[in-house]
Amino acid sequence: MAKEVKEKKDKKVKKVAEKKTKKESFTKGIKKELKLVKWPSAKEIIKYTIATVIFCVILVIFFEILNMILAYIKGLFN
Repeated sequence: MAKEVKEKKDKKVKKVAEKKTKKESFTKGIKKELKLVKWPSAKEIIKYTIATVIFCVILVIFFEILNMILAYIKGLFN
């Protein structure tokens, strides 16, 4: 019976060790992948932000003009 208890403990210890190894390899993999990422520079971030804001403004203007045209057309039929 003591042998069975020891075997169970050994299995638990082995599982815990495997979990630690998996976690360590996972975090090492993440660090490795993050080193491969090409992060944008501050200049690129500013450029992309300005482009996004301009694009949004153009879309707002487009939809406002479209809304006015459709409201005018609707007004003609009322």
